[in-house]
This record gives sequence, C-alpha cells and structure tokens, in this order.
Amino acid sequence: MDRDHISEYLSYIQVEKGLARNSVESYGRDLSRLNKWCVRNGLDIKNLNVRDLREWLMDLSHQRLSENSRRRMISTLRGFYKFLMFDGHIKKNPAEEIMTPKKGNYLPKFLNQADIELLLAVPDVSTENGLRDRAILELMYACGLRVSEAVDLKLSDINIDSGILTCTGKGSKTRKVPVGQSAVEWVKSYVAIRRKNNNMKGDRLFAEPSGKPVSRQVIHGFVKRYAESIGLYDVSPHTLRHSFATHLIQNRADIRSVQQMLGHADISTTQIYTHMTDAHLRKTYENFHPRARSIPNSEKKLENE
Repeated sequence: MDRDHISEYLSYIQVEKGLARNSVESYGRDLSRLNKWCVRNGLDIKNLNVRDLREWLMDLSHQRLSENSRRRMISTLRGFYKFLMFDGHIKKNPAEEIMTPKKGNYLPKFLNQADIELLLAVPDVSTENGLRDRAILELMYACGLRVSEAVDLKLSDINIDSGILTCTGKGSKTRKVPVGQSAVEWVKSYVAIRRKNNNMKGDRLFAEPSGKPVSRQVIHGFVKRYAESIGLYDVSPHTLRHSFATHLIQNRADIRSVQQMLGHADISTTQIYTHMTDAHLRKTYENFHPRARSIPNSEKKLENE
C-alpha cells in the first residue's frame, strides 16, 4: 500500500507538475529510503509524525549528507505529505514543522580558461570515442549543458549552419543556446566519423561505437579521468557548466542572457555566478595588490600620532 502512495506521488510530480526525470528519480530514492526505514522500525510511512521524520533525518546524519541533499530530502517530505493530505489520506502535513537548513556561502567549483583548454585537449581524437568525448566536452562548455541534457541531445537538436542548439532541461523546459565555432567543428567531425563507420543508429547525437546512446555514467567517468590526467581533481561534468557561466559573467555578459542560456527559472540562481566572480576578484586582489592586506609602518605611525 505504501509503495502505491509513493508511485502515485511520483506519477503526479512527473505528469501533472512536469518535473524532470532526474528530479523524479531523486525524490523516488528519498522516499524509498524512508520507506525502508519505516519497514525496519515497524512504522507506516503514511502515518509518520514530525518526531518520526526528525529521527529518520538524524539516522541519516552519519552518512554525511551534503547541505543540498538534506534540503532536497526535506523538500521531498513536504511535497509527499502535502500530496497525501490533499488526497485525503492524512489531515496534517508532518514535514511542515521541519526546518530547512539555511543556504551557506557555497560557491560552485569552476576551471579557469587555461585549465579548460588543457582539459579539452586530452581526448585522443584519432579514435571515435576520443572524438566523441572531445565533442561532448566542447559542447558542454560552449553551451553550459547539464550532463542529462548532453545525453538526451538528438542529431536534429543542433543546427550546424546557424550554430544554435535546442535542449530540454529541468521541468521539460526547452531553450535555445548559441554554439561557438570550435564546438560546431568538433561536432561536425564526430558526426562525419560516425557516418563513415556506419554508426548512425537511432537519433541520439552522442553514442557508443555500437550505436547505443552514451550514458551519464560514461560522461562522468571520462571527465573525471581526463581531468585527473592533467592534475585536476574533483572535476565533474557540472564543473563545465559552472565554468561556462562564470567565464561569461567575468567577461561582462548580461546576467539575464546568462540566465536564459542556463535555463534557470529564477535569476537568483544565476546570481551565484556574480558572487563567484566577486570572490575570485577579491582573492586575486588580496594575493597580488601590495597594499591589500597591510598598512606600511610609516603610515601606522602617523595613525597613532
């Protein structure tokens, strides 16, 4: 019965609220973890109270969840129990009383332009996989793509002549993003080698030599591997998206345009990149300006007189 409530909720947020597949999967994992905890403790997920939910969150604390994961879990709980309440299964939403952690001063990791150039040059483009990887890296950095967006791209989503990419992001929202000439050329080279190798099965832009669409896990794997080969660590596909946005802002791009290219529903999400560049400028200033940190002794003496 509990599983039915969870399935009904996941179907509701996907079909009626239009949440992206990845978000639905994340909420499903959260509720599955909660349901397993309920089974172990002889509880009914439908009848949990706020004390039960807090105890579950405390039990998860030893797993060192990130702040974002904890916030998402609380959001999942609130949405699930709100759904049960509106559906008449419960009278009160127990998750409403759970406090959401305040957002910290988290600044996403990004690569400088020199590191980006090094990373792009790593794949062995004499092979089909290497050429594919180079095209993916170029396109993700050129357009600020999420890894899920890169995986789902179809051959028809990129207009080579106009240099415009159409992609579908969170909430099934479609946006158009300009593609730089470098990325366009690498994509053209990759598609040409696929045609030469008779590897054009299906409609996905990026595929394995067998024709099977490339997966998110494959992209995560080669980005990490290529980055570590040049001494860069904790680099993920999302680092390319952060780098795309940061470099645009650093070069004085209009924040509304950046918001549109990233597909952010709220401009406050995009504004984190202005904070990132502010922090970067401050760090650069403090490291290199001779008067950033200290007052010369002669001036200290004048101040004291």
